[in-house]
Amino acid sequence: MYSQTNGDNTSEERRYFLSVLSTFESYEEQSIIRINRREKCLQSLPTDHRSWLTRYKEDLDAFKRCVYKNAEFIPIIVQHAYTIFDNVLCNDSSSHSETDVGTLSEGLDKVQSVFKQLMRDWSALGAAEREQCYNPIIEEVELYFPSDKYTLSEVNVLVPGAGLGRLAFEIATRGYSCQGNEFNLFMLIVSFYVLNLCKKVDEFTIYPWIHQYCNNLTAEQQMTSVTFPDVRPMPTPESKFSMTAGDFLEVYTNPDEWDCVATCFFIDCAANVVQFIELIYHILKPGGIWINLGPLLYHYSDIKYEKSIEPSFQVLCEVIQKVGFVMEKSQTGVKARYCQNPMSMLQYEYNSVFFVCKKPELVSSDSNKDVQN
Repeated sequence: MYSQTNGDNTSEERRYFLSVLSTFESYEEQSIIRINRREKCLQSLPTDHRSWLTRYKEDLDAFKRCVYKNAEFIPIIVQHAYTIFDNVLCNDSSSHSETDVGTLSEGLDKVQSVFKQLMRDWSALGAAEREQCYNPIIEEVELYFPSDKYTLSEVNVLVPGAGLGRLAFEIATRGYSCQGNEFNLFMLIVSFYVLNLCKKVDEFTIYPWIHQYCNNLTAEQQMTSVTFPDVRPMPTPESKFSMTAGDFLEVYTNPDEWDCVATCFFIDCAANVVQFIELIYHILKPGGIWINLGPLLYHYSDIKYEKSIEPSFQVLCEVIQKVGFVMEKSQTGVKARYCQNPMSMLQYEYNSVFFVCKKPELVSSDSNKDVQN
């Protein structure tokens, strides 16, 4: 069971929850509308042009079949969405079809993103990305909290911005007590099903890049399928694994609670990244470790009406140390991809930063006396 810990439910939260369900349910219709738009454009071409594009017309028909296959997963996750939270967001499942069409169309990109995230976190094809992004973090967790010195189930690790939960799951399977936190309700709904209700390996087939119409060498590459989950998400009995829903800045307020905070492609999600740094320092135990890997994309940058600061990594390092952290390790130029189609003619690759920081140990009064003497 997931928990929602950022306050009482409100009618606004319930409306948003229902709008997310409506967006999921509109996936097939909205996706087919976009393909139909291409078909309409094709039909408007001169006759000889259309005759030369017969294969393209066949490809569009095939794309629709892939959309129908993707859509088979939607009612399954929507059916279980109401059971996600301890404090259920809404007891009325009859009203979530009223979201306006414009909102549904805008939300389609978020559903498409979920399919790409499933590829990254829970398919065999995503293993290369996970190795780039998750393995360095996991290795540092194991380095600082080895099994010969710690009872691993008593080491508390927090993963903010957990997405579909694979990094947190991997840490938990190694015996640590790990909690993932995620704010995005699209991610939470899907990760809940994958982590709790998937019955077997490779249970579902999806087409994560079926909506990627540009930079394809062949239509077959656009129609590449993946199966998920590549493992059955069942942490070992001795491990503790949980997920929380809510804003990281609001959910985690208790000081000195976590042994380790692991962030991956997360800190640039803040409008004010300094708030994230201060909170991570606040919730870590003295001697606790913060491990981070990712770029500085700064999601709120250049968004109209949104406030945002975008400090360079150099400035960020200064802030990290001023907050109180000791920089244990810092590496730049770490290659990392994010939900990338490996067959596309366009390849994005981040030169990410990877660092490990430590919150200083408390200095005992006896130690202070020794220093003074």
